[in-house]
Amino acid sequence: MTFLCRVVMLSRSRKFGRYTEARRANRAWTIQVFIALLVLLSLVHPSRAFAANPDLETVLTGSRQRIEKLDYRLSGRLTRVEGDGKRMNYKFAAKAHWFPDGLSVLCEISGPGSEKTSLLLHMSVSGHVTIKAILPGEKTASELPFERWNDPLVGTDFSYEDMVESYFFWKNQEVIAPEKYGARDCFVLKSISGSQDRTYYDSVTSWIDRSILYPVHVVKTLRGTEQRKEFIYYGLRQVGGVWTAMQAEAKLQGKPGSSILVIERGSAKANLGRKDFDINHSNAQEENVK
Repeated sequence: MTFLCRVVMLSRSRKFGRYTEARRANRAWTIQVFIALLVLLSLVHPSRAFAANPDLETVLTGSRQRIEKLDYRLSGRLTRVEGDGKRMNYKFAAKAHWFPDGLSVLCEISGPGSEKTSLLLHMSVSGHVTIKAILPGEKTASELPFERWNDPLVGTDFSYEDMVESYFFWKNQEVIAPEKYGARDCFVLKSISGSQDRTYYDSVTSWIDRSILYPVHVVKTLRGTEQRKEFIYYGLRQVGGVWTAMQAEAKLQGKPGSSILVIERGSAKANLGRKDFDINHSNAQEENVK
């Protein structure tokens, strides 16, 4: 009883009242700081924010692992189809390999004449992209300025940036309501670029087949203009145990016609090394053949 009486007496004193108010204010401040820290952690470590979403974890892990296992060599053709049906054909060859520091992709596009465009794209493990190019009339590779990344590749609807799927490595990712695309049940992944991402795209929405975790339809929205570019993937099949599309079509909103990339032959397990991605050496070999 003595202890309870002391509590009652203290509670009536002004000093104890001020002490109680201080404790309440301190508790409120602590809660506000805790909430702020949670928000900050979700921004700095977005993976923690979506770790509780199993669909997002499944589709992101599957898509990134697919890219991290790339080791292909292929050849085919790239065709621009005008609105009136007129076609312009190019020979297309590419190879790619994931190294410890990221993905390297070397592409060569040859026109109807002797002109050739060579590209070496590198994507780091965090999704940072650099592009080197040897354009028609040039002898050695140079860094392609970012201002040109969205230029049409040899006049097609594909841009230089479209040659690599860096958007799967952007920090801001969300899964929206699943949909069917044709007969395929798909995850729908929306990738949103941030200020740290070197890209001309504001967002990329991918319809990814649930059973094979391969994209069948992709829509990219350009920054500033909200113009959309659509990609459709056909002829999905396993080659050497690796899923791939044998054909990709690109269509730019508001522009008649489309562009089609067709794979005619290749290897999904090419056992490539660093020496296979020397863009200047590759170009010199072509010049010697001529």
